[in-house]
Amino acid sequence: MQKSGTVVVGSGAVIIIGLFLLVLGNQVILEGIIQGNGKVNSEQELSISNDFDSESTSTGIFAVQIMEFQENTFSAKILDPFDIEITSQEINEETIEEEFEILETGTYKLIIQSNSNEETQVFGAIGPLPNSGKEILGFIPVYVIIAGMIGLVGVGIRGIKNRKRSV
Repeated sequence: MQKSGTVVVGSGAVIIIGLFLLVLGNQVILEGIIQGNGKVNSEQELSISNDFDSESTSTGIFAVQIMEFQENTFSAKILDPFDIEITSQEINEETIEEEFEILETGTYKLIIQSNSNEETQVFGAIGPLPNSGKEILGFIPVYVIIAGMIGLVGVGIRGIKNRKRSV
């Protein structure tokens, strides 16, 4: 019984470490990404700005999530530092994520618009595309948490088997 107690404590510790790594990894992955939210309608748009350095990153990313999605109602566009539209996207689903090229250093803007008179809550984010090294930090914690869960399940199965034998 003492062995299984040690395994439970160890598995719990591994799960806690995995959760800590998950939070830390998310902060590293989202570093440099600016998020914003607000209500959007035909008279009010949401604008989110972020500074980009074309020497350190060549690709930006933006994401939009609409809480009460309606088709053919919302659009998003990216303006470069000279307020020239470089990409535009009709939003045909509740959540979108798109990439765009960073050609000039400066402030890029994500503008989310609606042609509806109804106010709708919208979330948006714009920032540099995370490099693949940072994305690995998103996977490692999941594996650590799974390892801790497997340890807990193993102790549970072993405990059930030992009870059946003792009866």
